[in-house]
Amino acid sequence: MVFTHDTEESLQAAVVLVNAGEPPVTIETVADLDAFFAGQGYTGRHDSTQAELEEVLALQPRLRELLTADRDAAVALVNDMLATAGAVPQLVRHPPTDWHIHAVPSDAPLATRILVETAMAMIDVIRDDELSRLAVCADDDCAGIVLDLSRNRSRRYCSTTCSNRNAQAAHRARRADQASAASPTA
Repeated sequence: MVFTHDTEESLQAAVVLVNAGEPPVTIETVADLDAFFAGQGYTGRHDSTQAELEEVLALQPRLRELLTADRDAAVALVNDMLATAGAVPQLVRHPPTDWHIHAVPSDAPLATRILVETAMAMIDVIRDDELSRLAVCADDDCAGIVLDLSRNRSRRYCSTTCSNRNAQAAHRARRADQASAASPTA
């Protein structure tokens, strides 16, 4: 584990949310937001309304900016996000998770909680100088965010789809090179 469980979960949720705005868009309806809420392990208030969906989707550009910022810019963004939300970090415990940090009340709007939890997670990333674990997908046709929590820092693609597409392209290029090298030249 690179970071604490709550830091990793918050970073992964932020990446999922940002990438959900990239083709193919995966969060478009309240039902999609409900699935995101459940799938990312969020607790607390969830209104399950169109207004909440719009507030959460409006976070995508701001989170993208944070997740792709250099260290100094990320510090300024984190400080602004936490100050604007009036964040007050506290240790909490609720099943199935042991002690972890929440910085806004559980009845705060979901968009506020996502923003603050991401900012809190980025504190660990910044303090450990691990921003290299966040990058834009290496696929030339994709703008997805990659969160690399691997030990050897080898993750380059945001999804299996991008990874497979690039592996297939590399395979075809190698075969084409082999075929051209094997063909007689006149």
